[in-house]
Amino acid sequence: MKKRGGATCRVQQNQNRLDQAQYKTQDRIPYAATRPLTEVMTWAGSNLGGLTQEEVLASRTKNGRNIINHGKKKSLARRLADAFVNPFTAILFFLAVISAATDMLFPALSLMGNTPEDFDPLTVVIIATMVILSGTLRYVQEARSGNAAEKLLDMITTTATVSRKGAPREEIPIDEVVVGDIVHLSAGDMIPADVRIIEAKDLFVSQASLTGESEPVEKIPTSCKASDSATSYENIALMGSSVVSGSACALAFSVGDGTLFGAMASDLSNEAVETSFSKGVNSVSQVLIRFMMVMVPFVFVINGITKGDWLEAGLFAISIAVGLTPEMLPMIVTTCLAKGAVAMSKKQTIVKNLNSIQNFGAMDVLCTDKTGTLTQDQVVLEYHWNIDGQEDSRVLRHAYLNSYFQTGYKNLMDLAIIKCTEEEELCDPRLTDLSEAYVKIDEVPFDFTRRRLSTVVRDRSGKIQMVTKGAVEEMLSICSFAEVDGAVCTLDEELRNRILTTVSELNDDGFRVLAIAQKSNPSPVGAFSAADECDMVLMGYLAFLDPPKESTADAIEALRKHGVATKILTGDNEKVTRTICKQVGLEVSNMLLGPDIAAMDDEQLAREAEHTQVFAKLTPDQKTRIVSILRENGHVVGYMGDGINDASAMKSSDIGISVDIAVDVAKESADIILLEKDLMVLEEGIVEGRKTYANMIKYIKMTASSNFGNMFSVLAASALLPFLPMMSIQLILLNLIYDCSCLAIPWDNVDEEFLLVPRKWDASSIGKFMLWIGPTSSIFDFMTYIFMYFVFCPLFVSHGVLFNNLASVYSGDALATMQAAYIALFQAGWFVESMWSQTLVIHMIRTPKLPFIQSRASAPVTLLTMAGIALLTALPFSPLRPELGLGALPIEYFCFLIPCILLYMALATSIKKAYVKRYGELL
Repeated sequence: MKKRGGATCRVQQNQNRLDQAQYKTQDRIPYAATRPLTEVMTWAGSNLGGLTQEEVLASRTKNGRNIINHGKKKSLARRLADAFVNPFTAILFFLAVISAATDMLFPALSLMGNTPEDFDPLTVVIIATMVILSGTLRYVQEARSGNAAEKLLDMITTTATVSRKGAPREEIPIDEVVVGDIVHLSAGDMIPADVRIIEAKDLFVSQASLTGESEPVEKIPTSCKASDSATSYENIALMGSSVVSGSACALAFSVGDGTLFGAMASDLSNEAVETSFSKGVNSVSQVLIRFMMVMVPFVFVINGITKGDWLEAGLFAISIAVGLTPEMLPMIVTTCLAKGAVAMSKKQTIVKNLNSIQNFGAMDVLCTDKTGTLTQDQVVLEYHWNIDGQEDSRVLRHAYLNSYFQTGYKNLMDLAIIKCTEEEELCDPRLTDLSEAYVKIDEVPFDFTRRRLSTVVRDRSGKIQMVTKGAVEEMLSICSFAEVDGAVCTLDEELRNRILTTVSELNDDGFRVLAIAQKSNPSPVGAFSAADECDMVLMGYLAFLDPPKESTADAIEALRKHGVATKILTGDNEKVTRTICKQVGLEVSNMLLGPDIAAMDDEQLAREAEHTQVFAKLTPDQKTRIVSILRENGHVVGYMGDGINDASAMKSSDIGISVDIAVDVAKESADIILLEKDLMVLEEGIVEGRKTYANMIKYIKMTASSNFGNMFSVLAASALLPFLPMMSIQLILLNLIYDCSCLAIPWDNVDEEFLLVPRKWDASSIGKFMLWIGPTSSIFDFMTYIFMYFVFCPLFVSHGVLFNNLASVYSGDALATMQAAYIALFQAGWFVESMWSQTLVIHMIRTPKLPFIQSRASAPVTLLTMAGIALLTALPFSPLRPELGLGALPIEYFCFLIPCILLYMALATSIKKAYVKRYGELL
């Protein structure tokens, strides 16, 4: 459970925002709360009969649409800035400015010993290309993802019930509600606007999203006195809150941004909540930037001292900075998330929040309700028995009166009762036109404490009846009598046990059982309430069947194979739940019931929750408590639900999952929305989430380790070689081609074994990975230095003379020519070797298996990496060679390169296996 101190702090924060938002609503709420209803209706331009179509249009024109603008929609300029502005592109921009000065401005103005012939824009062009490529791809991917999300979210409709002229009640999209509309509310509804209560029946509203207080508050229609707090008015229900129980009729007096919720949303529009995922990516970025900030000045100083050319040392340091900057990181992360969202949309899964994909893949416990998830969500009324266990149309008739006339949320059992009655009225005239033969007088709405619902109706003869339907044990608590053999008798202990035995037998067969009772001519003292549910006559049972889905057993097994434990959290009784679980192959080795949980403290529940698969007879608060306890135990918890009783648990979970047919408050609480309520869809989403994570971590780890290895290589070259190991333009070009080779990583294959285990974000593993894998490439860079300097260049350039000894053999122009040829060939050799080793490491790091043999990259990754190697290898043989300062590589060079790369791959594989053995996994 969350600590009380944290809850208090959250409540205080919400109150501060409320205070600011109330100022913006300019006294609309106090006016609506304190003035007489007739005056408020005139002020809102409304009447009890509802608005005409012309009045609706006029109100919308005057007061705006019922849409909350969570901050202004980003302009094209802002979206471009978000795509292009990040720490890495800022570094590249700074380096481009310096390079523009040294390579273009100084030569053009003949400054610092430069001449116009030294003018060279190539470095600036390449850096600009890298920035444009990274930013453009990120912008395109975010735009694609955003467009796809908007189209998918359009498929999910949140509605409100209103009365308008000529239509007593109609359901409309919530954004079409206008000031002056007469709104009808029932359990499970989101409050569609700021409303003044006109009529209410046991109306309890949750204001947790506004105030942070978890307890629901009652709303009543009487006028109130002025108050300092908008949420304290008993006759006002605010947008953003939801109906827990009861029903009401209300007047909408503020919509959209004019509501208190709209004002709060405006205040919060610029608050970005940093998730653990974004923290992980940012921490990686900071580590890489710190490496660069330390290394670049170090390289600059060493080269300046050892080479004596501080300008050249500065240019080389700039190129090192470019090479160490993972400018594609933001684009790769965005692309992976966007691709995952689009792929999941094709699997009937809507991602409301891109970052939730990571939590989807990391989930190791799925908590879900039973009805509609394990079962077909097609409830059928199989039996309507009297106490003697015989079919009885009177039981069905009274059940219909209860279900039809109640104004709250009609659940599947209500719909099954109505459907069964309509089917049987053809052969039983006593069931014909019940909706016309009776008039509703009052009702006592359902709530999760009483677990029953009552309606009060009057027939044509004037007889008044209270009809109550609900859970059997709760119904027995309010019944003093029962109908047995056609007569009313006292409900004694023997009869009570007989009833419970019958119900238990039905439960064992998988039926969910409700009881139905009635009371004639209840005392009409004021409005009816729960207190009137007493001394009732039990009539019989309603037995419902919701058969398990054929795919459920396979889905639960698939989730188990992917490391996700399925736990059932249901309000249903233990016998029905156990039967259904048995039918779908879900082991029930331990079951906890709501009353047992209520008696446990958090420490006891934390122990029991670990090895309990099924929790039954739960209240909504108990569902939330279990989810919170599992999270505190270290699990990443998903909660799948579709009812108002699931909303709180969904908000408390790491990832809330709902369906498009769920009640409004459940859809609002969800991170993921399924267009198909099927566990198999969840399994596919989990796999896609893990693929997304795998490809992100691949790029991050290969980039981090590659950059760390380059640090050692450059440091060694700067300290030991009498010349720069690579020109700045060569380093920058190498980095550009390598980055292009990484663009297909979001589309890479992922090993099946990797997908079988939940994956949590762990930034600490990146540092360890860098220390293990990074220096491996440096070993072969050192080998290349030694080979090129001591063997290859003397053999093919200077007739066996080392660079340091050239001055003793040559002089003047011959010496300069020989030194330039020596350096050009050396740089060409390391240029090609660097590309081969840096690119092939992509294939090494992407899998703990043997690359190319046991695990193959996707076709796009293979094609891009091979194309990158081929392109860069061809440059020393191309007409661009002189412009790039590269020497022509003899074919004999490859006799060294190929064995060197093979040895590198063998050593990298050995280090990789040692790393896996030490830490358990590669990625």
